[in-house]
Amino acid sequence: MSGIDWLLLFEQAETTGLGRIIRESMWLFPVIESVHLIGLASLGGSVLAVDLRLLGLIFREQPVAVVMRTARPWFFASLGLMFATGIPLFLSEAVKCYFNTSFWVKMIALATAITFVFAVRNPLLGRQHTLAASCPAVNHVIGTASMGLWLTVAAAGRWIGFS
Repeated sequence: MSGIDWLLLFEQAETTGLGRIIRESMWLFPVIESVHLIGLASLGGSVLAVDLRLLGLIFREQPVAVVMRTARPWFFASLGLMFATGIPLFLSEAVKCYFNTSFWVKMIALATAITFVFAVRNPLLGRQHTLAASCPAVNHVIGTASMGLWLTVAAAGRWIGFS
């Protein structure tokens, strides 16, 4: 059975120049991680704004589509910032990540959450906002699932450093 040797791939990722520079610097990792956490806070805010609106807890006077449209630039910018900082953080300790269950939980949850946003939440709420308006249960399921996925991403990501 042939396949990808993930450990070898992670070992090679860790030997990149960027990974080495970050590992050898006293300040780069914490500075990059701080910016990563700012991205997390901003992403969390954009996700929560939409999800809490779906649950009817905030912005009740605003249509869901308006809240989604307002949050969208924040979501994309935050996600971009988190990838731009997360990749260098990964490169600096890729082998540790390979053996860290929290890392794998985060990666699976992140892929699932991003897929959920683009394959479920946005199409259902963007195209059929009448369904969302006429069936609050749909909003509640989507908002709850989204918050659960993103909370898993955030919690697993924070736990990487502690395990």
